Amino acid sequence: MFTEIEQDNLAEVVASNDTVIVQYSATWCGNCRIMKPKFKMLASQNESIPFLMVDAEKFPESRKLATVDNLPTFATFKNGKLVNQTQTNKLEVLTELVNEVI
Repeated sequence: MFTEIEQDNLAEVVASNDTVIVQYSATWCGNCRIMKPKFKMLASQNESIPFLMVDAEKFPESRKLATVDNLPTFATFKNGKLVNQTQTNKLEVLTELVNEVI
């Protein structure tokens, strides 16, 4: 399930789901736009897991849940805790990250 969050409430979503996968992005980020369809494709293959797009500039509290120092940053959460994260523009690296938690 792919969703773009509309408010700074990622912590609530992470707390209420067993597994959550996040893409932190920004409107100006070219690599974020390149990765979005790949992220959505992975979401469509894993419909029972929330795949969330978070605007790292609009939602600072949500950004604090991971170490976001470059975009796009992808983060996986399991049982309310950050499991792993990476900054990448490669589908293979993102797929590996997702496979760690599914």
